[in-house]
Amino acid sequence: MAIFAYINIETLEEIFLQEAVSDAENLSEAIIKTTHHQMLDDDRLRAYQMIQEVGTQNGIESIRLINKDGRIIYSTRDDEIGTFVDKKAAACNMCHSGATPLTHASTMNRSRFFTNAQGKQVLGLAKAIYNEESCYTAKCHFHPENFRVLGVLDVVVSLDKVMAITSSYRYKFTSLTVFLLLLIWLSITLCTQALVSRPVKQLLKHTNLLARGELNSKVLTSSSDELGELASSFNTMTISLKKARDELEDWGRNLEVKVEERTHQLKQIQDQLIRSEKLASLGELVAGIAHEINNPLTGILVFSSLVGDDPRLNPELKDDLEKIRRETQRCAKIVRGLLDFARESVPHKIPTQINDLIDASLDLVTHQSSFHDITVVREYQHTLPQVLVDPNQIEQVLVNMLLNASHAMASGGKLTVATGLTCGDNRLFVSISDTGCGIPEENLGKIFDPFFTTKENLGTGLGLAVSYGIVESHGGNIEVQSTVGVGTVFTIRLPLPSDGESVEHSTGRSDADMPSSAVL
Repeated sequence: MAIFAYINIETLEEIFLQEAVSDAENLSEAIIKTTHHQMLDDDRLRAYQMIQEVGTQNGIESIRLINKDGRIIYSTRDDEIGTFVDKKAAACNMCHSGATPLTHASTMNRSRFFTNAQGKQVLGLAKAIYNEESCYTAKCHFHPENFRVLGVLDVVVSLDKVMAITSSYRYKFTSLTVFLLLLIWLSITLCTQALVSRPVKQLLKHTNLLARGELNSKVLTSSSDELGELASSFNTMTISLKKARDELEDWGRNLEVKVEERTHQLKQIQDQLIRSEKLASLGELVAGIAHEINNPLTGILVFSSLVGDDPRLNPELKDDLEKIRRETQRCAKIVRGLLDFARESVPHKIPTQINDLIDASLDLVTHQSSFHDITVVREYQHTLPQVLVDPNQIEQVLVNMLLNASHAMASGGKLTVATGLTCGDNRLFVSISDTGCGIPEENLGKIFDPFFTTKENLGTGLGLAVSYGIVESHGGNIEVQSTVGVGTVFTIRLPLPSDGESVEHSTGRSDADMPSSAVL
């Protein structure tokens, strides 16, 4: 705006000066036209009087007539009449700068601006008086025809009015420019304060609060521009930080519980790994032991039977011989359990409806005397998909666990069998829960170990170990939860077949493939 104001003032001043030069040009032309006839009549006195009258007008400093020799033949200032002008002066230099004087020059080149003796700014304009045809044909002609310029009319006018108008305009335009600059500065300051400074201060204050950990503050958003979006982002960040801090505090409060949970999970995984390694090593060991003691047991059982049927046997010895045969059969049962535990038979998997398999298992065991005072509750999910399992092996697992549950409820109780799908993974579960005596916590990690049993003279301690191996060979797992005096829950989890999975028939050994000595 300052540059615009400067250019505008300079242009206006130039225009005013051009107008002043034009007015001086018109004044000179009017004087020449007015005195033309007096000059033709050689009435110089009348012509000088007319020039004198024009020179008395306001704003005209002086009017001079200069002949071609440079002598002032008339002037409104008497002291100049008869004197000569300097042709090298500013007023004459334009036409007389060369060897031959110019006969024509532009208006601006014939004008000059200077300060007179009184210190006033004035404009001088020199206008040539040409030797026209009416001049050299007049009766009183003084100059021959070949003279082109008869003289010069030099007019000097005051520039006080032009300078006053220019100064007034300069003052007004400068004042307006300053006022506009102040107005724009004030507007920008207020807008910046309202739209930038105040929101930035709020953001800075909010940042300081965040640095002190105060996450409940919120930046007020009053606009939808970039600063408004930034304030919204700050609020979103504050919410996220508060949520993260709350989560960290919650983690800190519950860290001990979570550590205990993770420790318990790791202990369970470790127990499973130890159990798997133990079962694998024991399987190899018992396979050899069972094979070695099976033949002697067969001989003892055969010959004890023969001796028992011999009439020569003393009747008093028959009870002792019957006890030998009974204990031998018990040893044979243990051997069969060892063989079942050691034998790694590949499951013959076929699509099976697990609910039907559970019903078949219950039909096998519910007629036994241990189930007389037990109520069986079936909680099936009837929309279960089929699973790929070996029905005989899974039935063996189910029968074993059902019998164990009945033995835990010697005085009666409730046996609940539930089925369903687990959340989060592609698995099916079978839950067998009883209201029996429960398992002590120190025994929970041992129940799947071979030969571990709490039943005196009722089991070999191989049932759960064999069941664990069968379920593991199907890609599943067995979990147990128990409370002493409340009951026990065994949960079998089996994987569901993936899309496109086909039924694989194993070629593992069966009982028919075993040596006769191994099947007692």
